[in-house]
Formats: sequence, structure tokens, C-alpha cells
Amino acid sequence: MVRCPYCGYENEEGSKYCMDCGKPLASGTRTRQENAQLAANTGLLLGQAARRARLEAVYEADQLIGARAYNGVMLGVLLWGLIINVLLCFTVGDVYRYVDPIVFFIGYLVCAIAGTLIAGKSRKPLVSFLGYNLVVIPFGLTISTMVAAYGGIGSRVVADAFLYTLLITAGMGGAALAFPELFDRLGGALFGTLIGLVVCELLLLVFRVNQSVTDWIAAGLFSLYIGYDLHRSQQFAKTLDNAVDCALDIYLDIANLFLRLLRLLSRKKD
Repeated sequence: MVRCPYCGYENEEGSKYCMDCGKPLASGTRTRQENAQLAANTGLLLGQAARRARLEAVYEADQLIGARAYNGVMLGVLLWGLIINVLLCFTVGDVYRYVDPIVFFIGYLVCAIAGTLIAGKSRKPLVSFLGYNLVVIPFGLTISTMVAAYGGIGSRVVADAFLYTLLITAGMGGAALAFPELFDRLGGALFGTLIGLVVCELLLLVFRVNQSVTDWIAAGLFSLYIGYDLHRSQQFAKTLDNAVDCALDIYLDIANLFLRLLRLLSRKKD
């Protein structure tokens, strides 16, 4: 079965147009998938240099806060981003009903790049929080569009993707605590794999090749990135600004993992 990305109606395999709303199936589905794939890794790639800069930075004593406050702020900022995404899924749904896909994709890239650079370069927590939101909102619109394409926030596929993302996040958090030495050594390998994955997916998009294998690789990669960034967050100096920046790193890991699981689970159902 082929699910219509506009109305969710399940059409027979090979159908070119939706039997319910009449819109094209192949082009609509491809637009969402291509935009989500191209958008997915922007923040992670740009954030690598910022991570190194934060590790090497020197801070005044009055900028440091306690570990409990640091982790509390990081968790609060992360939850803020995730709640914004859920609200966008409820209130906006398919953003392509309001904005042309190409216009949205360009706007997404501008906001994501600007937000990541602002958060990475600033040492002021409120400015970094602004950058965080510049990434969270357009990424949330991408997620809401994908969720709408796969049956809406109440569908079984979306619920399963959310549950698996939650379980993997908890599991990788536990692994980061249990095996810190392992995650210390993963940084270079993860980043190299991410670059290779982005290049591979761009080539596959150009030649219109099915990307189910890369989705599995990406899901595993972002699962490891969650553990790595949770572990790395404890290596930075404990400041309010670093708490916000680390929340952005972890948010991108979780959001990317959710998108990949959503695609994999919907493909398995079809």
C-alpha cells in the first residue's frame, strides 16, 4: 500500500494519484522525504566545531554553576524544544499546505545554520537559547510535516516511533553512564560516519535510489550520538550557556532518530 502524503489515504501499490484527494503520490512523498533527509544533518555537522571550542574555552569562576543546576537547565531546555515540536504537530501539521516546499527548505537552512552558529559562538545563555529556538522551530515544522504524512500524531506508526525513540534515548543515557571510556573514543568515528552518510544520501537522492539501508545506518548512528552527546555534556565546563548548547546537540540527535524511525516503521507497515 502507498500512503498519500496529503490526506493519509492508503492507495494500491503503483498508483500515481491518490484515489481520495487526487493529488500525485510519488512527487508529494518524495518532496517530504528529500527535504527531511537534506535538512536532517545540518545542525550536527555545523555543531562539531562548536563542541571543540566549548571544550577548550576558559571560564571565570562566577560563570560556573553546580552539576545539579547545570543538568536541570539542560533537561529543561531539551524538553522545551520537544514540547514545541509536539505543539507544532498538533497545530500546524503539514507545513506544505501553507508554504512551497522549496521556499520552506531554503528558510529551514537559513534558520538552522543561523541558529547553530549563534548558539555555538555565543557565551550568553539567552542568546544561545535564541539560536536553539531558531533550530527547533523549523526542524519541528519538518517533523510535523512528516508526522502528518504518516497518519498524524495519533497514528500507530507515529506512536511506535515516539516510543522507540524514548526507549533508545533512555538506553543510550544509561550506556553513557555505564561505559564512559567507550563514548570517549567514539567522537571521531561518529563524525566521520556522519559525513560519509550525508554524502551517500545526497548521491542517492540525485539518482533516485531507495534509501532504506541508509535509514537503518542513520538510526544506529543517531542512537550512538545520543549517548555520545550525553556523555560529552558532562565534560564541558558547567555554565548556563554550555547547558543550552548541549541541549541543542542532544535535541538534534533525538529529532533525527525519530525521523529515521518514523520512515523505517512506516515502510515496514506498508
